[in-house]
Amino acid sequence: MGVNVSVVAIDAGNSKTDVALIGEDGTVLATARGGGFQPPVIGVEAAIDVLAGVLDRAVAELPAPPVLAGHVSACLANADLPVEEAELAAALDSRGWGSSVEVRNDTFAILRAGVDEPRGVAVVCGAGINCVGMTPDGRTARFPAIGRISGDWGGGSGLAEEALWFAARAEDGRGEASELARALPRHFGLDSMYGLIEALHRGAIPLGRRHELTPVLFATAEAGDPVAAALVKRQAHEVVAMASVALDRLDLLEEEVPVLLGGSVLAARHPQLNDRIAALLAARAPKAEVRVVSEPPVLGAALLGLDRTGAGPEVHRRLRARYA
Repeated sequence: MGVNVSVVAIDAGNSKTDVALIGEDGTVLATARGGGFQPPVIGVEAAIDVLAGVLDRAVAELPAPPVLAGHVSACLANADLPVEEAELAAALDSRGWGSSVEVRNDTFAILRAGVDEPRGVAVVCGAGINCVGMTPDGRTARFPAIGRISGDWGGGSGLAEEALWFAARAEDGRGEASELARALPRHFGLDSMYGLIEALHRGAIPLGRRHELTPVLFATAEAGDPVAAALVKRQAHEVVAMASVALDRLDLLEEEVPVLLGGSVLAARHPQLNDRIAALLAARAPKAEVRVVSEPPVLGAALLGLDRTGAGPEVHRRLRARYA
């Protein structure tokens, strides 16, 4: 007799994928972790093959072969637009992993993981920046969140780029003096921005290592550098702008509602950033409760799946207790 898997929960980011198989009573039957989900880099089918490998490892942990899952709840990076969610849902559905499939951007998993009901707003500031909101009646608020062409500013990568820009101009005299001109190259053992620019341009330092400069920016801001502090301040304003618009679209600006902060930049809890976010948001949405999400996103994917199947509150509580 097979194991009844009610929900196949998938949380797939750029760097890692988590899969959890959920029983009808909210029990976590099996889990697995694997590589990231990057369809823009390797193509949709190859990216789904990565998910399939992780799912296979989770299935292998079951005491008996599974019966057809009732629902596949997949929260995926790079599913930035509704049309992309639909395309990825069709591709997943063709694999036959469940009787129904729903794909959402992975920011929805972070939001759902942090709330007891599907109601609230989440802002994620990791490599990039994104914001989503949802209400129990199915309404959502979201942004394209695909970079500067969609009006985004900041995130870890964006902050690193801005820090490099201001540091280069501080060193050569085109801009305001800043300790960033010394702190950024010093991080890589270099003594000048010119040396760092050359190393990045010629590949002596891989461009992918630029993300290491974001913590340097925050440390420089905390030490009192006005240029670095201004970048941190702008990031706080961008987070609050996204959250406020999402709350307004959902008619929640005047309601008691959770506003969740996620992603590596916000999870680091830099006082200059997070405290400013809380203060700025209090002026726009005075009843909002701001907190950093600590629950794993795969929990959010699983809860979204249970929402879809109509599972009761006790099932939700049992699942949430598993990840407490």
